[in-house]
Amino acid sequence: MRGSMHTIKIALLAVGILLGTALRETADAQNYETAVVAGGCFWCVEADFERVRGVAEVVSGFTGGKVENPSYNEVTRGGTGHVEAVRITYDPELLSYAQLIHLFFRSVDPLDAGGQFCDRGAHYTTAIFVSDENERAVAEAAKERASEELGAEVVTPIRDAMPFFEAEEYHQGYYRSDARILTRFGIITKADAYKRYREACGRDARVRELWGEAAPFAGG
Repeated sequence: MRGSMHTIKIALLAVGILLGTALRETADAQNYETAVVAGGCFWCVEADFERVRGVAEVVSGFTGGKVENPSYNEVTRGGTGHVEAVRITYDPELLSYAQLIHLFFRSVDPLDAGGQFCDRGAHYTTAIFVSDENERAVAEAAKERASEELGAEVVTPIRDAMPFFEAEEYHQGYYRSDARILTRFGIITKADAYKRYREACGRDARVRELWGEAAPFAGG
């Protein structure tokens, strides 16, 4: 019964935060804060968190490595030390850092140290990049909670923030773009290509397997 109530509380938290589309608040940008997380394919993480109430912007990019302003091709070839990541700009009056990290853990497979879902390699691994000791404490507590809920060791590292480099324009807003590209399915929109990729990669299926009703984005 206690476990069921906990699951319900998590589901209600997700429902309370998600409103189907991201807000584009007009409040003073100085009131906003940023968080940087790596959750595998940055298209997917961007798509997930742009749906969260209180999020003003999500930018896909790279961080954690040693190469200045790397290209997508450089990162995916390996050797730069970077991971695919997103920079989330949010309104702390509507969404706390703790809530954001809570959602992040339940949007990924934090037990996988070799990549995420069908995407393998160090540049697809998960991470949380913290800018101060307060963020570190929040992230560590969320990691411990996630490990307790899953009954397994969470391998997602909590790392010090490093320079964040935006990915090429081609990758920004990929999941919702009407631009047409050539794929093995023919000429289709980026949005359609993204949907096919996400389903084929098994992201939502694995997240649902791990988190069940606590998975706020599975199916997106």
